[in-house]
Amino acid sequence: MALAAVGVACVHRVNDPGVLCPLRAITGIPCPLCGGTTVFIELGSGRPVQAVLANPVAFAGAVGLAVAPLGAGVRWWALRPGTRAWILGAALVASELWQLARLGLLRV
Repeated sequence: MALAAVGVACVHRVNDPGVLCPLRAITGIPCPLCGGTTVFIELGSGRPVQAVLANPVAFAGAVGLAVAPLGAGVRWWALRPGTRAWILGAALVASELWQLARLGLLRV
């Protein structure tokens, strides 16, 4: 995962593709996962604070995926399906609100 982040950061430096999210490119409104690519670019560039600010939920998801094989995944799957759905739903709503505020579309 770290190698992929460094690779994406290097490619991004050479060729910035612009906005990758189709929803944001068409409507100007970000999706809850907007900033996910930026998380990996910032991590690969050695800027973890900027990675968290780009999308805290995507950052937490990346960390969760990285530590899942170390035993943390067992705790997630031990939760009831309804509980997991509520956690994911709340995370997506929080992420959407974060993106709207980050991009100046929501006044806080």
